[in-house]
Amino acid sequence: MNCKISIVVPAFNEERLLPGSLKAMSDASAAFTEAGWSTELIVCDNNSTDRTAEIATAAGARVVFEPINQISRARNAGAAAASGEWLLFVDADSYPTRELFTDVVAAISDSRCVAGGSTVRVGLRGIQYDAAIGWWNRVSRALKWAAGSFIFCETAAFREVGGFTEKLFAAEEINLFRRLKRFARSRGRSIVILHRHPLLTSHRKAHLYTLREMLRFWIRTVATGGRTLRSSRESFPWYDGRR
Repeated sequence: MNCKISIVVPAFNEERLLPGSLKAMSDASAAFTEAGWSTELIVCDNNSTDRTAEIATAAGARVVFEPINQISRARNAGAAAASGEWLLFVDADSYPTRELFTDVVAAISDSRCVAGGSTVRVGLRGIQYDAAIGWWNRVSRALKWAAGSFIFCETAAFREVGGFTEKLFAAEEINLFRRLKRFARSRGRSIVILHRHPLLTSHRKAHLYTLREMLRFWIRTVATGGRTLRSSRESFPWYDGRR
C-alpha cells in the first residue's frame, strides 16, 4: 500500500515548544518511512508574533499563514495546502512517538478505518490530573471522539464532511468527529482511538490557569449550552495569549 501522510501543525506563538515537538514528529515519522510511505510537514502560522514561522521553516516544514486566530481555521488552512491521501493533525505542544505512528500505519492499513485519534497523557503526577486525563481517555474511547492534539483522517473524508467548523473556537474536534462518525456509519467504515502508546501532550494549562478558572469555564460552557465555545474571548484558555 502506497500512501502519503500530510502532517499538519497549527501554531500560534509556539517558539518555546515547537522545536521539540517538530523534532519528535520527525523522529516518529521513521515509522512511515519504514512502511514505504512518504510524508510532508505543514505548519500553519496562525498570526504569530514570535519566531514560530522561522522555526518551522528551519525544521523543513512548509509554512502557510492564517491571519485569523482560530484553531479550526489554522487546521483547515494547513489541510487545504496538503497533498497527502491522509491528514495527521498534531498540536505544536505535543510529542508523538515512533510507536504511536506505527499504530497509525496499522490503523490506516485497515481499509475500514476512515479516521482516528489517540488517548493522551501529560507529564504531571497527582490525583486530580490522573482523574481528569483518565476520564477524558475513557470518554474518547467510548464515544470515538479524538483529542484535538492528535487526529488522523482520510483526506477525502475530511473534505467531504467539511473539515473543522469555523463556528467554534474550542471543542471543534468533537464536532468534527460527530460528523465523521455519521460518515463512517453510512459507508460501513470505522473510527479508531489508539491507546497502546498514548500521546504525550503539554500540561502548560495546569500552570497557566488555576483550577477555579478552568472549572468556571467548563461550568459556564455547560450552563450556556456551549455558547462560550463560539467566542474567542470566552474560550480564553486557548486564546488569551498565555504561553
